[in-house]
Amino acid sequence: MSLPPRQPRPVTHRPATATRDASRPAPAPVRPRAATPLTPRPATPARSARPAFTATVSRDDFAALCELVRRLCQVDLGQYKRNQMERRVRTWCERRGTPDLTEYGKRLRTDSAELDAFLDRVTINVSHLWRHEDQFEVLRTKILPELTAERRRLRIWSAGSSYGAEAYTIAAICRETIPNIPVEINGTDLDKRMVARARQGTFTAEDARTSPKAMLGRHFDPQPDGGWLAKPELKRMVKFENGDLLRMPVPTARYDVVFCRNTVIYFTEEVRDALHARLVQSLAPGGYLVVGTSERVADPRAMGLTSPYHFIYRKG
Repeated sequence: MSLPPRQPRPVTHRPATATRDASRPAPAPVRPRAATPLTPRPATPARSARPAFTATVSRDDFAALCELVRRLCQVDLGQYKRNQMERRVRTWCERRGTPDLTEYGKRLRTDSAELDAFLDRVTINVSHLWRHEDQFEVLRTKILPELTAERRRLRIWSAGSSYGAEAYTIAAICRETIPNIPVEINGTDLDKRMVARARQGTFTAEDARTSPKAMLGRHFDPQPDGGWLAKPELKRMVKFENGDLLRMPVPTARYDVVFCRNTVIYFTEEVRDALHARLVQSLAPGGYLVVGTSERVADPRAMGLTSPYHFIYRKG
């Protein structure tokens, strides 16, 4: 049985927006948000223009004064420990009314008396006859008898001799202990004024305050002012010269005894060690190096030294 033909369904088109259900309440109208007024930021103050960077180098007025003094009188203050020496120099300049070191340098160039006064203050010239007598006792009772048992002549060096108190004390002890042995004593100092004074052989009563009275009277003549003058036979034993211990030529193995006391204590360690090496170079084998009672050789074994007595070294 044939069926009737199928009729096509009509197409219904929906509107693009669905119709709202009338039963629902209408939404409240959206109110536009009020614009929040912007608070203006405080104006940033304009930056002041920075000055262009300029590199500056602080002038070392102390080093400049040291160099001036070295040129004027060959005294090298740079060899000393800076803190100690600079404090001494600045204190002195303040007391003299010229705290500015550059200005004080100008005074030194034109005033020789001021230069002498300055050198007296800053250089170390503290000494007196028979200073540290125990060391001279070792020289008298131990060192001189040992050396003269084999040697017919002695050479002794007073390195840093100042105004000669040490050298003349050595001469007096040698005259007492080994009167028949020729002894040559050389004194060297950086300060020409001290060398000139040493050659005179004059000493104050204060210089002789710890001297053994009998020996003092045998080798020095009393003076009207209470001082003492070395006798001619003592003067013939000593010879003084101006020289820088760190720069002057040092003979090799020349001396039997070298005294260098209360000198390197003020030096830097590098200067101290360099000076000790030069002093040891000047010693003959078996010779003795005598240092100050507050000083020491940093590495005696490396220099070929032993220490048989306090603050006294022997070269092997």
